[in-house]
Amino acid sequence: MSEQLNELQTLRHSASHLLAQAVKRLFPQTKLAIGPAIDNGFYYDFDIETPFTREQLDELEAEMKKIAKENLKIERFELPRGEALELMKDEPYKVELINDLPDGETISFYKQGEFTDLCAGPHVNYTSKIKAFKLLSATGAYWRGDEHNKMLTRVYGTAFKTKDELEEYLEQLEEAKKRDHNKLGRDLELFTTVDMIGQGLPIMLPKGARIIQLLQRWVEDTEQQHGWQLTKTPLMAKSDLYKVSGHWDHYQDGMFVLGNEETDKEVFALRPMTCPFQYQAFLNRGRSYRDLPMRLNETSTLFRNEASGEMHGLIRVRQFTISEGHLMCTPEQLEDEFRGCLELTREMLDTLGLLEDVSYRFSQWDPDNREKYIGTDEQWNEAQSMMKKILDDIGLDYKIGIGEAAFYGPKLDIQIKNVHGKEDTLVTIQIDQMLAEKFGMEYVDRDGQKKNPYIIHRTSIGCYERTLALLIEKYAGAFPLWLAPVQIKFLPIADRHLDFVYDVKKKLEARGIWRIEVDDRSEKLGFKLREAQLEKVPYMIVVGDKDVESGAVSVRSRKEGDMGSMDVDAFVDMIVKEVEDKKR
Repeated sequence: MSEQLNELQTLRHSASHLLAQAVKRLFPQTKLAIGPAIDNGFYYDFDIETPFTREQLDELEAEMKKIAKENLKIERFELPRGEALELMKDEPYKVELINDLPDGETISFYKQGEFTDLCAGPHVNYTSKIKAFKLLSATGAYWRGDEHNKMLTRVYGTAFKTKDELEEYLEQLEEAKKRDHNKLGRDLELFTTVDMIGQGLPIMLPKGARIIQLLQRWVEDTEQQHGWQLTKTPLMAKSDLYKVSGHWDHYQDGMFVLGNEETDKEVFALRPMTCPFQYQAFLNRGRSYRDLPMRLNETSTLFRNEASGEMHGLIRVRQFTISEGHLMCTPEQLEDEFRGCLELTREMLDTLGLLEDVSYRFSQWDPDNREKYIGTDEQWNEAQSMMKKILDDIGLDYKIGIGEAAFYGPKLDIQIKNVHGKEDTLVTIQIDQMLAEKFGMEYVDRDGQKKNPYIIHRTSIGCYERTLALLIEKYAGAFPLWLAPVQIKFLPIADRHLDFVYDVKKKLEARGIWRIEVDDRSEKLGFKLREAQLEKVPYMIVVGDKDVESGAVSVRSRKEGDMGSMDVDAFVDMIVKEVEDKKR
């Protein structure tokens, strides 16, 4: 399998060079940056005056096909640094890359016809081997991913060994576009964005806000059942708090700071995390081992100064709400409590239907980047050893991410991909043995000695906005009944049926089913049905003369289609049970 993957990566890397050659032929003034293979294809970054249009991408694709048919031989050669710099003197980004190579590093190039590129390879041996490819899009990308550098034009493409594989992938892309939360969420009027408010600051419209509220109530109730206690803490604090926690030194670039330390008596910052705030609940009075474990949860609104190029719909935003919690415990309680946090998260993700889509990453520190972290080597080794033992005892299948740890401790990241294959962290569970000491958090143990508790930082379903985005994509906007912003829509055929409709509506409301709409417009039934289907309403209830006479309703299900006539009480019982079971 890995051998096949390497062959595909080689093909895609070669396709990126094919693209670069086409660009230099059609737009010779363009400067070349980099063009790697990626998970689903390849990209190449170009410095060009005006970004490529879709029409120009089609022209480039046609030129790529022409170059492929020319069957140019692809040859590798090496040069000493001076000659390499001379060869690339008209390509400033290549010159920068060469200068960044350490002394003694091999500097290699690949040549195909009139085109030569700095590259480590490997590549196919002839351009004719690159047959099934497609240019997908053009977007902006900062040189080397740094927002302080120039914005380049990045062209994305994909390539496969056969045309059938390419067609299958393009069909998957079309399906992904249909499920993209950024489009679907707006079409279904769940959220919107406004330029004058700012990027990464979405507006939740009534339907989207209702889903967030449903999730929040369910999470808080479920956490309470598992022994968590709710807190509510401020959205901002003085810089003093963040200096103790370490965020001021290690996370300030990601914070929104209010004021200037050089000119203002007090400087505040919006909170990027809740941990230093919740610790104050522990510190409210003296603690003993009898108080532990102390499980504190909060529905926290957080603020992070994400780079503008990182913003994406509801998945990456600057203000978000999270199901956050911090758990203080003794060393003896650590494994059971960590396991409990993971079990709670898995239970919730399973209910939402997301558990089957996640993977696990054991995020560790990078000992070669010491300034990024607090604590000693011994503390990190101890914390990571404990977490490894816990994860192995649980039998969790995970991969390791070096350098992905928080600055104060290792963590288990529960990862998930959106419909476009981009992976993000959905939930984290972290072990921390450092911040308790920094904040003076102590408890009196059985032996009468004061000790620092271990802290577990965790979320249950993560960021509500990101979770909503993933649910939109998972269900293509057709939410399960318990989460649907509109659960039932009544479609009376005539005004004389309205009294009966509202009687049935009251019966549903008496059993806790509130998200009901009555479409009493003077429109044809077919039009109303189509509109309700486009809104992805779970149940559409048609009411006519026969229904009123028999005391029944004609039920149409989004999933099962026409379910025929149903007794009103039986229908109400069915709906209530489906909501209570959180059926998907």
